[in-house]
Amino acid sequence: MLKLLATIASKPSGALGLGLTLFHLALALLAPWIAPFDPTAPDADTILLAPNASHLMGTDTLGRDVFSRVVYGGRLAIAVTFTAAVIATLWGGFAGIFFGTVGGRVDEYSMRVVDAFLSMPWLLFLLLIISIGGAGPLTIIPTLGFFYGVAVLRVVRGAAMQVAARDFVTAAKARGEALWPILSREMFPNLSDILLVEGAMRWSWMLLAFSSLSFLGFGATPPTPDWGLMVAQERGLLSTAPWGVFWPCLALSSLIIGINLLADAVGKALGLDRATAVAV
Repeated sequence: MLKLLATIASKPSGALGLGLTLFHLALALLAPWIAPFDPTAPDADTILLAPNASHLMGTDTLGRDVFSRVVYGGRLAIAVTFTAAVIATLWGGFAGIFFGTVGGRVDEYSMRVVDAFLSMPWLLFLLLIISIGGAGPLTIIPTLGFFYGVAVLRVVRGAAMQVAARDFVTAAKARGEALWPILSREMFPNLSDILLVEGAMRWSWMLLAFSSLSFLGFGATPPTPDWGLMVAQERGLLSTAPWGVFWPCLALSSLIIGINLLADAVGKALGLDRATAVAV
């Protein structure tokens, strides 16, 4: 792991991606000690103040400190989407390895179902499920995990088919080894790299999806400090008090860019081509 991190940090884009990701993770963990004000407490005396010495990023329409809300704003999004990314990578990765190894009609019929899911307008189905189940982490996490896991399954299955055709897998089958030992000993170790890269890539996409849900009113709920929700609440004052929108947008975009740069750097360090992998 240390060698991998050193390889990533040796490239400018990798160092930038790693730095941005670690910076936001540190902000989320240390938010109670960094934020100078309560992010949910309104103050009628400080409504829509421009950035100043006391409020570095100004205040919003309720007089809440924007800097404190931006610092806290990534906590829920990171926690929800990281958990969902792990779920998507685990179930999608295992299913992809299984179908890519077994092949035959099981694989063929399963891929038709996967293709059907991938052709659906997933955002509409996502909104429908959340509308029925409620806008909370217990609904959003498994929903994101399922929909993004389908895409992971498709990519990993293509890579698994290539690994399954190699001699060491053929030899294991010839020795009469059962399916599970082949999956765990032969397939998974040779596909763990692509699972790591896919998990990081899906995480960045989930962050954008969760923020979009919050913007539409289906993610975080007031007065929770959340970047997408902050943009939704302050967008009407973009021309007069742009700091309420600018800073959460900058925070969200920098984290997504950081994770994508990090995923690219990890893929290159492990000898993987993400563009080829996604096209499989």
